[in-house]
Amino acid sequence: MNGTLLFAGALSGLAGLLHLGCIYFGASWYRFFGAGENMAVLAEQGSLKPSLITLGIFCVLSVWAVYAFSGASLLPRLPLVKSVLIIISFIYAIRGLVGFFLMFAPMGRSPEFWLYSSIVCCVFAMVHIIGLRQRWEALS
Repeated sequence: MNGTLLFAGALSGLAGLLHLGCIYFGASWYRFFGAGENMAVLAEQGSLKPSLITLGIFCVLSVWAVYAFSGASLLPRLPLVKSVLIIISFIYAIRGLVGFFLMFAPMGRSPEFWLYSSIVCCVFAMVHIIGLRQRWEALS
């Protein structure tokens, strides 16, 4: 079992659970995690939009966690596990890097949101890349 990909899966899983927390706890969590005032206000008004968007993100992060766990050999091997882990790593890396530029045009978010979330995404990308490199031959 690969500890690095296991950790990568746990990171994606935790991120997914935090998104569920936003749905459950509402506007205060949307604000705390920097989702933007618009999302917080919509949540306060009872709109389904923030919950549906956040649920979609939770689903994506959950699939990513399952793929990392599969790559770590915690779960049975999933189809295209190596390719999917490469794509997940790439998406985390691109999201992390682009966020640093969005600090200067925050689009309804704070510059701090972009900074911290970009650091988190870059760390997630690095953990995935390291785990993928460790398991490269085994996943071929």
